[in-house]
Amino acid sequence: MNRRPWYVYVLAGVILIGLFYIAYLKPKQAELKRLREERTQVEDEVAKLKAKKQQLDKIESEIASLNKSFAELEVIIPRKKEISEILRNVQRLAVDSQLDVIRFAPDKETTREFYSEWPIPIEIVGNYHNLGMFFDHIMHFPRIFNIDDFSIKALPSQTDEATISALFTAKTYFFLDESQIKKPEAPKPKKPTKESHEVY
Repeated sequence: MNRRPWYVYVLAGVILIGLFYIAYLKPKQAELKRLREERTQVEDEVAKLKAKKQQLDKIESEIASLNKSFAELEVIIPRKKEISEILRNVQRLAVDSQLDVIRFAPDKETTREFYSEWPIPIEIVGNYHNLGMFFDHIMHFPRIFNIDDFSIKALPSQTDEATISALFTAKTYFFLDESQIKKPEAPKPKKPTKESHEVY
């Protein structure tokens, strides 16, 4: 019986290992590589989604904070439709302070970017104590009023209830409706200029 040389067995073993690698291990390695790449892509996508969620949470928090601030502002700066009621309240405050309202004439409003400013010249007759009480009521009034152009003078003929007359402008403010807010105009497209061609 002829014995084959040892290297024949080694060569046969190498061939078998090579065939096993080509037939089984190599496809598995390719599959493993593909799965690792997919996993990396999924992890990247998850990281991006987490970052977007954090941004979204931050934006939602900012919107909630802005809505809260806007609600607080609406308490002190009304819509225009509430103005007539507010003016009646101011007149009532003057009367409750035992002041005689000589003049109460809302002037022309000035429109700003998203609100309007409304000056109201007011002239009253009363005494210092009642005038101070009126301004205290205005200061604690839930709506904003600024007092400008204040002047005061003693009455030539005085009583206990009427010693002075005061003239001032109470400025109040209100939000504009969306339809009243001027939106920036879109730039008009430039007309093409006709090029003059000189004939030589």
